[in-house]
This record gives sequence, C-alpha cells and structure tokens, in this order.
Amino acid sequence: MTGWMMSAIGELKKTIGLVAALVPTGLGQAVAQERGAATVVLPPIEVVSTTPLGGGEPLEKVPAQVSTVRAPDFARTRSPNVLDALQQQIPGAVSIDTNGNPFAQDLRYRGFIASALQGTPQGLAVYQNGIRVNEAFGDTVNFDLIPPQAIARTELFTNNPVFGLNALGGALSIQMKNGFTWQGAEAQALGGSFGRVSGFFEYGKQVGDYSLYVTGDAARDGGWRYFSPSWVGRLYGDLGYRSSDSEVHLVATGARTYLGVVGPTPVDLLAHDQRAVFTSPQTTLNEVGSLAFTGKFDVSKTWSIQSNFYLRSFNQRHTDGNDAEFEECDDDTGFEGQLCADEDDFASVITSERQLVILDRSGRSIPFAGEGFPYGTIDRTRTRALTAGLGLQATNRDKILDHDNFLTFGGSVDRSGLSFGSTSTLGAIDPRLVVGTDGSFPGSGAQIATLGRIGYVPVTLNGNTTYYGVYVLDTFNITPELAISGGARLNIANISTQDMTGLAPELNINASYRRINPIVGATYALTPALTAYAGYSEANRAPTPLELNCADPARPCLLENSLVADPPLSQVVARTVEAGLRGTSILAADASLAWKAGYFRTESSNDIVSLASTLTGRGYFANVPANLRQGLEAGALVRWGNLAAYANYAFIDATYQFTGVLASPNNPFADEDGTILVRPGNHIPGIPRNLVKFGGDYAFTPQFSAGADILIVGTQYFIGDDSNLNPKLPAYWTVNLHASYQVNDNVQFFGLVNNLFDNRNASFGTFFERQTSAQLATPIAFAGNPRTITPLQPLSLYGGIRVTF
Repeated sequence: MTGWMMSAIGELKKTIGLVAALVPTGLGQAVAQERGAATVVLPPIEVVSTTPLGGGEPLEKVPAQVSTVRAPDFARTRSPNVLDALQQQIPGAVSIDTNGNPFAQDLRYRGFIASALQGTPQGLAVYQNGIRVNEAFGDTVNFDLIPPQAIARTELFTNNPVFGLNALGGALSIQMKNGFTWQGAEAQALGGSFGRVSGFFEYGKQVGDYSLYVTGDAARDGGWRYFSPSWVGRLYGDLGYRSSDSEVHLVATGARTYLGVVGPTPVDLLAHDQRAVFTSPQTTLNEVGSLAFTGKFDVSKTWSIQSNFYLRSFNQRHTDGNDAEFEECDDDTGFEGQLCADEDDFASVITSERQLVILDRSGRSIPFAGEGFPYGTIDRTRTRALTAGLGLQATNRDKILDHDNFLTFGGSVDRSGLSFGSTSTLGAIDPRLVVGTDGSFPGSGAQIATLGRIGYVPVTLNGNTTYYGVYVLDTFNITPELAISGGARLNIANISTQDMTGLAPELNINASYRRINPIVGATYALTPALTAYAGYSEANRAPTPLELNCADPARPCLLENSLVADPPLSQVVARTVEAGLRGTSILAADASLAWKAGYFRTESSNDIVSLASTLTGRGYFANVPANLRQGLEAGALVRWGNLAAYANYAFIDATYQFTGVLASPNNPFADEDGTILVRPGNHIPGIPRNLVKFGGDYAFTPQFSAGADILIVGTQYFIGDDSNLNPKLPAYWTVNLHASYQVNDNVQFFGLVNNLFDNRNASFGTFFERQTSAQLATPIAFAGNPRTITPLQPLSLYGGIRVTF
C-alpha cells in the first residue's frame, strides 16, 4: 500500500474516531432494542438536482460524491461571504485567501480551483439557478456577487460532465430561494472589527398561485491591512407563478462590489509590520446585472420539461500598482538619456534595443529620472461581457420492463460578447510602497508603451465566445437495490477575438474545441440506510480568451493587464474514477447520523498552468502533459437532542506525472534561465494535502445557543515551487465561536469571534522578484527573502441583531 494512502487512512481513522465520540456508546443498539427487532425506521429520501436545470433524482441513485449545503448552514456563519459555509460543510473544499480580501477568495476542491483572480486556471463549473457564472473572458468566478442569505441550497457534484465546461473537479449548483419555498420577513445588522458594518433584509410571500421573494444586502469592511477597504451591495428578486402542472419564475439580480485586493506581501515586510502591503493601489470594481425566465412544465405524469432563458451583463475594472524595471537607454538606441525597459527582462525577445524605448501616448520618448529612481506603473484593465443563454431539458420517469428508470436529456447555448482593454501609467513608488503620479518627475501620469510593443502594450480587444452543450443521462434500476447510470455530454466551444487597435494582429483568434464526455456508474443499497457507489467520467475545459492571448513564453503578459501573443493551447481533459459509501440513520426520535466516505482519482491531460516570467509581474499560460489528483474524503453530521455537530476530512495527493522544465524565475532554486525541473511525483503547489474540519452548535436553553467551528489546513508548497525544493508553507488552524440569544419570537442578538487564538500563519504563498525597484523606495530591507505570503486575518469580534417580522 502506498505511503500517501497509509497517511490518508491514518487521518481518516482519527476523523471517524471524532465522529464516534459525538455519538453516545451503545445509542444505536439501545434504540434498536427499544423498538424491537421487527421495527425499522427509514431515513427520508433526499432528492438532488443532477443537471444544471434540475429535475430531481434520489441521492441514493447518484454514483458520485454529493455535498449539500443548505440555507441554515449559510445563516449560522453570519457572513456576507458564500465560501465560509462551503468551506465548513464540504469535506474537500477550502477557501484560500489569495487576494488578502474577505470577499474575494478562492474555492479549492480536490486540487481544482474556482477563483476571482484573472490568470488562475479554473477547474470548477459554477451555476446559479441554472445560469453559468464562470465569466466569459477568463472563466473566473466572483462569489462576492452572490448574496448568501438568498441561497436555498447548494450542491457540489463530482464525476458529472453533464454540467459542461470546467467541471474537471466538480460542479457547484447554487439554487436560490423563491416565494414558494421561503415565506416571511427578516432583517439583520452586524458590526465589529476593522470597521465592518453589514446588513440585509429578505421578504418572501405566497398569495394563491403567485409568489414574491426579494432580498438585498450591503457590507463595508475597512480591511485589516493598509489600503484594503471593501464594500458590497447586492439585490436579488424572484416573481413566481405556478399551477397544477407548471411553474415559472422571473428572476432579477444586481450587484456592485469594490474590493481592496492587496494580495501577498514579502515576509520581511510583514515581519516589520503585519499590516504591510506590497505595492498599491490594488482594487477591483465588479458590477453584474441579470434577468432570467425559468419554467418547469409537467407534460404528463411521467414527462416534464425544464427551461431557462437569461441575459447577464458583467463589468469589471481592475487597478494594480506594480514596480517597474526601467533604465536609461543605451547610446546605440538613438535615445540617450531617455527611459527604456530593462534589457535583461527581454533578452530572448528583442532584436534591437530600440524596441525597449518607453513612449508616452503621443509617441514621444520620456527623459530618464536618474539612477535609483523607484519607478512603478499603475496598470488598469476593464472587462465587459454580455451573455445570452438558453437551456432546455426533458425528464422522463416511465418504467422500462417494469423497472424504475429516470431519463434526462437536454441542451444549452451560451453566447457572450466581450471587450477587454488595458493601459499602463508611469508612476513612482513612495515609502509606503504606493505607486503615485504626482507630476514631480518626467512622464509622471503618462500612459506608456514600448517602441517595439514588447512588455508594455496598450490593448483594446473585442470578441465572443459561444458554448454549445447537448447531454443525456439515464439511471436504470436493475433491482430495487442496484441502479446503473450512463450518459454523455457533447461540448462545443467557439472562441473569437479581434484586436481593435490594428497594431496587434497576433491577437486575432478563431479557435474551436469540441469533445464528448461519457459517464457511467452504479449504486447499490447494501441496507435501506447504507449505499455503495462507483463511477467513471470524463470532463473538459477549453482555453479561455485570456489564456489563448497570453501563451507565448517569449512575449509574456501582465495577467491583470496586457495580452501579447496567441500560440495555440490544447483543451484540458480530466478522467475521474471514484467509489464510496454513504449512509443515513435515524438513531432515535431526536438522534440521527448522516455520513459519507469515498476515494477519487482524477488524471488530467494538457492541464493549463500559469507560469511566471522574468519580467516582474508578468507571466504566461502553457499546457503540461499529465497531472494526477487522488485522495480520500469523509464527512459526518450528527443530530442528537439539542446538539448538531459535523466532522469532515479530506486527503488530496496532487502530483505532476511528467518530466519537464517549467519557468519559475523567482524560485531560489531556478537555474540561470529562470527554470526548474519537474519530475513525476512532484506535488502541485498551492494544494494542502490534509483538511480537517469539525464543529457544531448546542442549544443550552430554548433562548440561548452557542457553537464553534475548527479548521485545520495542512502544509502546501509555495506557488512556483513545482520542483518541491523549498520549505513548505506551514499548516494553519483557526477556531471560530458564535452564540445567539433569542429575546422573543421576533428579536435575536448574536456575537461572533473569528480566529480566536489569533493565528497569524499564511493561507497562500509564492515568490517575488528580489531585484525590485520598490526596495529603492523604502529603508526597510525586504528583498533578501523571495517568499511572499497572504497572512490570516487576526482575531476579529462581531456582534449584531436579527429581527423577524
């Protein structure tokens, strides 16, 4: 048995032990004796939506891991961030704070990512009410645009290609509330550490065949690090109608968020000041608006149709202050005494040093300010997308040869028109490491470009993406206990971009990708309360417009800024096999246990990775031949009287399965060309191997309850340490407490303590360019250690009131 499996089994035993400790010894046995041998109490059948448009299939018939997070799970966190509840309740999920912002974090699951950060290869598909919310330009997912209080339930499916592109590691289906499923009126206000103030209202009502649900929330957080304030505002509404055989909804969403995304900071700067940031401003403004019309129609007792039509607009503006490596132009350029980009950063690209001359918007060169001047740039991007989508699905429950059968088939079209623009403005870095344009030096505030259009290149790009999907999924009951499933989805992705400046024809792209992804599996009910499952599936994702336009190592781009070249990238294909057990038992009138445990193995070919360039702050995308992600997941939920407790564990072994050279110029072990050697078995950076989570709530009286949540995240390699030669980012753990007091039927007071023991470890780490011009701006010596990290938010206290009308 391999070492990783022994380690995983050891950790799994500890977790099972914890769950066992939560259930009194002999409780199940005593209950059985009390009921008598002939009495069998069956758990309720849970129905899940195994396609984006729903349809409803018993969980016990799904041949894959399914994790469900319900409205009360979101409510107990009191958080405006959706990911806090997902991290607690899904065994293999962890929220990584790459950006240093409480609202804009990464969801990582089984070594795959759904992130708001442009340039992060996205391996999870995310849907909201059947609408794909992976953004058109980079497949990013902006969880900050989703109000948690409006969520009825979320389901994370693995091993299911029916959810289309990006479902390499899984698909997250977020189902929102409506006036048929939630009635009442509530409002909440919260305040606390670092200037956080937030509140929301929600109202739901049903009048005969009509329903209305509306909610809105707002939050402001001053940020615990310098220059990191954020605010969010979100609205969601649903107007519904239903008859005996149909149900339709008109759904509207609007949100605007401003995020101070300060990012990782060099460790030596943090040693001097834990609130320090490395070059600012770094801000993101997101805006979204959508309108959807959904329907469900029962054609007969066994046939039904589901439909979804939507329009969705997304706008993003990003501002990023960066250091810049500039120098005086050499004599042979003909621009002596003028400003040039650092020759060393472009040695593999330029044919003449004249190409590196920095020009302003009028095409004039800029005088050099002198040796030791701390140059910087303020890089700005804007991304806009308007998407129209249509989904249509049919389900059938007719028996076949007197055996139960559940058939689903359907299709979808999502077409996005997009535009992207970027500029770089010349600035100077002050002692606070803020890039400014105060007019005190030549070229201050000028929009810049290099004469040879290398490195600093303004971009104006238009394009469109069209994604088609056709799928079928069938579950056939061979016996009441044994069910087999099979199906497939055809994905077609057409991507087109056009350079609007007329100066960058390499950005003109017409690419097409297509693939049929199969799924097969089986479930077997060992007992009425215990089911075994096993399955195999394939999934794919197409390169995004961002990745296709930033794939040349000789012409790297600023991932949040410029696009420069378009060598072809291959689509990613993931092949997953998994197997496991799940069970639900009613132990007594006031005691129940639900649990699951499983093994998974995902082999990926042509994974797209983001690689750093020798030019500070820039990088490019590339395919790598083969990766492997495998591991174990286990979870349990216990309800016993006034106690509700959970325990989750995941072991993830994510490794490269090829021998090759990858760029990582800031890695201390990189060779003189800025590369490192990767071998089979090297661990993929940024993926913690062990995740342990447990917690719960206890109602001490009908009015007062309290609870705790404990998270333990194992060690991980720094991003850029693909050869695994550097020390790991240490493990970290947090303890959060919460309590509430119900004054009367309408008023509740509550309090939260996050990071009780003030753990200051980091959740994310990478390397930075030590030859940075930012060191010239401050007397604090920080460039000796190339590690840069995002530390955890310190101890935080919050209190609030919730009113029910």
